Amino acid sequence: MTDLSIRPEFFTCHNGEKMRLPFSEGEYARRLSTLRSVMAARDIPVVLLTSMQNIAYYSGFLYCSFGRPYGCVVTADACTTVSANIDAGQPWRRSVGENVIYTDWQRHNFWRAVASLSGQPGRVGIEADHMTLATRDIATDFLGNAELVDIAPDAMAGRMVKSQEEI
Repeated sequence: MTDLSIRPEFFTCHNGEKMRLPFSEGEYARRLSTLRSVMAARDIPVVLLTSMQNIAYYSGFLYCSFGRPYGCVVTADACTTVSANIDAGQPWRRSVGENVIYTDWQRHNFWRAVASLSGQPGRVGIEADHMTLATRDIATDFLGNAELVDIAPDAMAGRMVKSQEEI
């Protein structure tokens, strides 16, 4: 049997160069600023985006899950995608911020990576319309029993306001 204790749960890999994204860095900064304003107004220090549309909108990275979870952790000063090891450095190359890669040597390494980026925030914004009840229970366990607050309607409202660059 292999000793899993010597294998990483998650890591970073800046493989290659950052790619040109669908929108400018300034546009992603505008989008994140809008989301962070909502976070501040609602006293939500951390948001975990999990849907394809919101991860792509706020980070530039469009994932294909093949049964694995993906996320984007947004804090007051960071936007970090969380991706499966199978994608290697692609999520970092194709996102505006940083990326953490989780391994699948053991269950729930995605949540270990998310927790490492989130800390113990007390409140975490989630997309309730994109999270199953089972996943919600796992999130609560790994995020220190944080109150999970639905941010999906606010994230969607932010996507509805178009900038000149989007038009």
